[in-house]
Amino acid sequence: MYKILRFFLFKLDAEKAHHFTLWLMNVAMRIPFVKSFLRLLYVSEDKRLERNLFGLTFKNPVGLAAGLDKNAECIDAFAAVGFGFIEIGTVTPLAQPGNDKPRLFRLIQDKAIINRMGFNNDGMAVVKENIQKSQIKNQKSQILIGGNIGKNKITPNEKAADDYIKCFNELYDVVDYFVVNVSSPNTPNLRELQEKEPLKQLLFSLQELNHQKPKQKPILLKIAPDLTNEQLDDIVEIVKETKLAGVVATNTTISRDNLTADKNKVEQIGAGGLSGKPLTKRATEIIRYIHQKSNGTIPIIAVGGIMSADDAVEKLEAGASLVQLYTGFIYEGPGLIKEINQRLLS
Repeated sequence: MYKILRFFLFKLDAEKAHHFTLWLMNVAMRIPFVKSFLRLLYVSEDKRLERNLFGLTFKNPVGLAAGLDKNAECIDAFAAVGFGFIEIGTVTPLAQPGNDKPRLFRLIQDKAIINRMGFNNDGMAVVKENIQKSQIKNQKSQILIGGNIGKNKITPNEKAADDYIKCFNELYDVVDYFVVNVSSPNTPNLRELQEKEPLKQLLFSLQELNHQKPKQKPILLKIAPDLTNEQLDDIVEIVKETKLAGVVATNTTISRDNLTADKNKVEQIGAGGLSGKPLTKRATEIIRYIHQKSNGTIPIIAVGGIMSADDAVEKLEAGASLVQLYTGFIYEGPGLIKEINQRLLS
C-alpha cells in the first residue's frame, strides 16, 4: 500500500511531499476506524519488545527520529503506525522559517536524502501546545515523546545555552526526555558547540537546571557522524562527567562518500546533511566505538541509515539500545517498523 503512495509522493517536490504527508496523516486520524485499521496493520504489541532505559519504558525499540514531526503535529498518527516513541523537533525558542528553499532533496538511487532545512519550526510555545493537545486527546494510549532542542540561528554561540535552557523549561512538563542537538550541519557555527569546553559548559548548565526540577528528565546528546575518534573520546568523557543519560548517534553527515548519484547533480544540490543508506556503515562504526570505549555504560539511541530490519539488528548488536527511523521511513514506509519489531521477536 505504501509503495503506491510513495510513487505519487516522489513525483512531488520533496518538501511539498513532506507537508502533504503530514496533512494526510492528520486527516486520516479523523476518519472513523482508520486509526484502528492502521494499528491492526502495523502495530506490534508484545511485552518482549518493551525496553526499559533511563527510567522510561518504551513500548518497542523503534522510534521516530527528530526532523519528521518538527512541530509535534502528528504524534497520534505516528503512534498509530507502530512507533514505540517519537522525537519531535528540533525546537528553538523562537519560531523561524529555516533556510531558503529548495532545501530538501532525494537521491533515489542511493536511498538517501540531503537537507539543509535549518531548524525550521513554529517555536517552543506552539510545539508545547501541540503536545498538550495530543496528550489530552490520547490519555489512554500515551506514547513516550522526546524533545529535540536547539538554538535560534540569530543567537550567537556564546549565548547558545540560554536558548537550550528556555526550551528545556518550556517543554519540561510535556516531554519524557530531551536531546541536545549541537550536531546539525545546517545552522551556521552550530557544530562548534561540539568542541569540548563549550559542550561541557552547555551540558553542565542544563544538568544544573535539571537537578532543580521536582523530577529529573533524561538528557541525551545528539552527535555528528563526522567526528574523529579523538573527538568521540572527548564525547565519552563529557557524557560521563556531566552524567548525561546517553547519546543519539548519529545526525546527518556533510560527507558525500558512498554515493552513486551523478556528481554534477550532487554538486548542484550543494550544502546540507546527508542521510539514508550511505550513512549506514559510518553510523554503526560510531555506535560500536562509543559502546566499546565506554564499556557499554553509555546508553545509545541509534539513527542513521536504518533501511531494513538487518540494519536495525546491526545497530543493536553494535551496542545501541533503541533505534530511530527517518530516511528509512520515507523510503520504506511504516511496514519497516513492523518488520524490525517482528524480526526482534523471531
